[in-house]
Amino acid sequence: MSYAATKSRVHDVLPPQGSRQSMAKSSTMQNPQAQEPALETTLRSIVEGTAAARGEPFFRSLVQYLAASLDAKVAFVAEFLSEQDVLRTLAVWVGDEHRSNYEFELEGTPCQTAIVAKAIKHYSDDVQRQFPSDKGLSQLGARSYLAVPLMDDTGEVVGHLAVIDDKPLEADDRELSIFHIFAARAAAELNRRQAEQHLDDSRRREDRLRSERQRIEAEVAYLREELRVRSDFSEILGESDGIWKVLRNIDMVAPTDSTVLILGETGTGKELVARAIHKNSNREKGPFVRVNCAALPESLLESELFGHEHGAFTGATKQRSGRFELADGGTIFLDEIGEMPLSAQSRLLRVLQEQELERVGGSRTIRIDTRVLAATNRDLLEMVDEGTFREDLYYRLNVFPITIPPLRDRPEDIPTLVRFFLKQLGNRIGRQVDHVPDHVCATLRGYEWPGNVRELENVIERAIILSPNDTLVLPEGTIPSRKRKTSRKSELAPLADVERAHIRAVLDHTGGVIAGPKGAAKILGLNPNTLRSRMEKLGVCAKRS
Repeated sequence: MSYAATKSRVHDVLPPQGSRQSMAKSSTMQNPQAQEPALETTLRSIVEGTAAARGEPFFRSLVQYLAASLDAKVAFVAEFLSEQDVLRTLAVWVGDEHRSNYEFELEGTPCQTAIVAKAIKHYSDDVQRQFPSDKGLSQLGARSYLAVPLMDDTGEVVGHLAVIDDKPLEADDRELSIFHIFAARAAAELNRRQAEQHLDDSRRREDRLRSERQRIEAEVAYLREELRVRSDFSEILGESDGIWKVLRNIDMVAPTDSTVLILGETGTGKELVARAIHKNSNREKGPFVRVNCAALPESLLESELFGHEHGAFTGATKQRSGRFELADGGTIFLDEIGEMPLSAQSRLLRVLQEQELERVGGSRTIRIDTRVLAATNRDLLEMVDEGTFREDLYYRLNVFPITIPPLRDRPEDIPTLVRFFLKQLGNRIGRQVDHVPDHVCATLRGYEWPGNVRELENVIERAIILSPNDTLVLPEGTIPSRKRKTSRKSELAPLADVERAHIRAVLDHTGGVIAGPKGAAKILGLNPNTLRSRMEKLGVCAKRS
């Protein structure tokens, strides 16, 4: 509702504001029996005057009608800002006009008493004397004051409605009823307005967060593109966070000569990571020598790595340089480092520490300049605890570890990998398959891929061969149906077998010693004679080592 319409309607229902006497009050004073019809007329005017308005027009109409209904000079409605302990007016009516909104502190005002008490407050006369520090009261020539706090559904004060007059105000039941009706209307609208503001604030925050997220995503995309342009990662595919973390680590460590330990399950692409480190290093033009420590017999591993002299062992008919010498000025990649025997680990430790070696069967020290990259799918720390891997070598290798996530932890990379394998394998096989139905993609993403990317490549190659046209199909059996391996340790067995195996393990640990502070009985918490009796019953013999 516009202000002009509001003012017109007020004047239709009520006498001119200059008379300072409402029609309802005048009728009641002349004829007490007319009080109830006059109240109905006033209430009807309230409803008609404010029903169509919302927000500021509503509050402006409300205070104007309130002042007229109670024949008061001033009426205002304000919202309570609890954090600042101030009131901010939403509409102010003084005399016969609206005034500009303003803020004022509660301290020392009659408004404070109503808000603190959370109850209606009425000062029928001499209000200035009771609140001498409130300059606003003196400026209005105030004598009387009536106010009520506006509450939300939780009982917290959210606003304030008040009338001030320059003559005594003896509020009777009728006037208090009218005032409460105005207060209820004001509280409802103020709560609606604040809820709307909260909703708008939430939407603005959501828009800001969405905008910030889009900005960050764009920045991440740009940085990722810059990383790919700046470095050669063409062989490493994927857009998942896990892969980008690997690429960032490669980008950071590649320019250095630090030793890198690449960790990951079988088939995750550890060699690709090693090649990417070499390609993006200062040794790019030097050799990249790969050694599979698990593929070489223990008797030949040291000779392969460090070389041998003529006559060093049977069959050594001539001198031979090892892989470390061949990688001089470049990079050596020791794959499956966890399979290296302890004897070779000692020689490798010296190479890492001193950058020098001696060939098998030789005594001459050879200086080398080789960067070492190592990879394993085993838990080297567990091997250290078991005594099968040197602890000092582990710390020498674990300067900068890079962990490659398994494919099951980054299913969002599967579509990218599938498209790459379709193109690469299709060219090799001579079959063009370029359409992947959604259900096929969902099946591929739902599989756990214990063999990781290598297994995915094999499955795609098999599917290409089995697909009759350009659409990829996965006939039954294309993806192997594998049952999880059950550790032998977790197999169910009779109690006697479990007890027998455990006693044997403890005896192996103690070297067959039963009694004494380091004996098997002490570990098992048994009396030595009890343990001997149980061993005899289970058929366990103690062999002293």
